[in-house]
Amino acid sequence: MRKQNLIFITVNYESMYSDEDGELAVRYARSMVEYFVKGGDKPSLELPSHFEEMSGAFVTLNTYPEGTLRGCVGYPVPYFPLRETLEKAAEGAINDDRFPRVRKRELDSIIVEVSILTIPEHIIVEKPLDYLDEVKIGWDGLIIEKGMYRGLLLPQVPVEWKWDVKTFLSQTCLKAGLMPDAWMEPETALYKFSGSVFSEKKPNGEVVRKVLHG
Repeated sequence: MRKQNLIFITVNYESMYSDEDGELAVRYARSMVEYFVKGGDKPSLELPSHFEEMSGAFVTLNTYPEGTLRGCVGYPVPYFPLRETLEKAAEGAINDDRFPRVRKRELDSIIVEVSILTIPEHIIVEKPLDYLDEVKIGWDGLIIEKGMYRGLLLPQVPVEWKWDVKTFLSQTCLKAGLMPDAWMEPETALYKFSGSVFSEKKPNGEVVRKVLHG
């Protein structure tokens, strides 16, 4: 059995959130992005009580209308209540170290997307090639760990790039700083998770649920 390095927390978690929840999550993430960029008074958007339940989530920023990545940060494991996770992820996304810090003039040309995640599940297989049957495109996100190396890709990524499962596994390895075939090595641990993904259609516009699978 492969070693598990992730910390698992028992929570009362629902894997699917309503469209109304998704809209609130995106609106809240947008308000926090603008707060951390512009300063001023901290937003006080009223959220339902279940936003105080522990949940992993990511905030993704994409340029509009090009749709290129501008920042993406989050927490795959539910260390914080969803509200706090969104706040921390929003702050991280504007400071994603792969890009320059987001500036005020960009806010009207950025789309905010929120992914609310299930708890990662360790994938246990008899042989590495079995991963090809265990991972489902359009359903699963992936975390790969080997020693100090760790990489994560959200469920929407392989759909957007039209990857097959093998490519998805290889790209997650590369994200971790590993060789693309590291998922075949016995020391490598893989985890999968799913998510409810909600996004603005345009900056400050309508929020929709992204359907990743048929």
